[in-house]
Amino acid sequence: MDDHPAGPASPGPRMPSLSVIIPVRNGGADFERVLRGLRAFSPTDLELVVVDDGSQDDSAAIAARHGALVIRHDRPLGPAASRNAGARAASAPLLFFLDADVLVHPDTITRLLAHFAANPDLTALFGSYDDTPAAPGLVSQFRNLLHHYVHQSGHFVTDARPAHTFWTGCGAIRRDTFLALGGFDPRLYRQPAIEDIELGYRLTRAGYRIALARDVQVTHLKRWTFTSMVRTDLLHRGIPWMLLILRTHIRETDLNVSPIQRASVLAIGLALLAAMASPFTSQTVPAVFACLILAILLNAPFYHFLATRRGPGFALASIPLHWTYFICCGISVIAACILQLVLPEPSVHSAHPRVPPPKSLLRSRRRWTRNR
Repeated sequence: MDDHPAGPASPGPRMPSLSVIIPVRNGGADFERVLRGLRAFSPTDLELVVVDDGSQDDSAAIAARHGALVIRHDRPLGPAASRNAGARAASAPLLFFLDADVLVHPDTITRLLAHFAANPDLTALFGSYDDTPAAPGLVSQFRNLLHHYVHQSGHFVTDARPAHTFWTGCGAIRRDTFLALGGFDPRLYRQPAIEDIELGYRLTRAGYRIALARDVQVTHLKRWTFTSMVRTDLLHRGIPWMLLILRTHIRETDLNVSPIQRASVLAIGLALLAAMASPFTSQTVPAVFACLILAILLNAPFYHFLATRRGPGFALASIPLHWTYFICCGISVIAACILQLVLPEPSVHSAHPRVPPPKSLLRSRRRWTRNR
């Protein structure tokens, strides 16, 4: 291993109630801002674990100055491996995964802890970005507000119907369960991708409960470009996620794969196909126009939300970006279906998770770990 602890979070023994785990690679000024906010708004017994994933800047030194337990990777191993290393080094019963460009609110951690205190059977939860993203520009504002809206307006994720997925931008999980499941899958996800969603599916299949805590919110500092948005939607999320759905047979009906999202992808896809088949003819123009209007009507509540937050002009300018997102989703479905046919099933636990049920977890943990 090339993990090198670089100093304790504070002198003397302690048993923290929460371990915050942040993987970072060349975090820069935003990362220091994240740590300052975390220290300002966190309980005194919080344990901060930072995994420096081969940074070429002073991210490790910044983390050490803020009292973090720093684990260093000599070369980049990816966020899945980094978060696993942080979880192994943590000592609290609860792990709170936070991205290096995410700023907590004054009440983020207290609300998170309150959910676990009120729900002893809760295994994991995740929150959302807030509606005040820090980065300026149309693409950055649209992208972060889209995430906020999707997480805040999920109709099917309730206390009676828990979430299927997990999210490491702002997500917490019980440490014993996380370690028993083997953590994230660094063999399948060496780059930033859907390692958190895959873990959520394993939790779901094993009968654990995941909650979408809409009151647990953070501010996203990331600056998006059109290119980074498309690349992420295709290579880092869309195609890997569709492959995971095909291989695990998990039925998704909410958040990014809700019926409205699916219908919108179909409408935009039909508009594209009609335009490419016979561009600008008297027969195809009405069909294309009808499909685009349908997509707008399906997403009218989202555009109303954008208009109330940033004005009608911003909402109108966001529509082409939203259509681009739906096009990426459609391409991801097609690409994943093709890859499913031509690629062999991965020989990792993500495809066929072997996880003990919650009630027998502690009793069978030793036997199950030996069998793996």
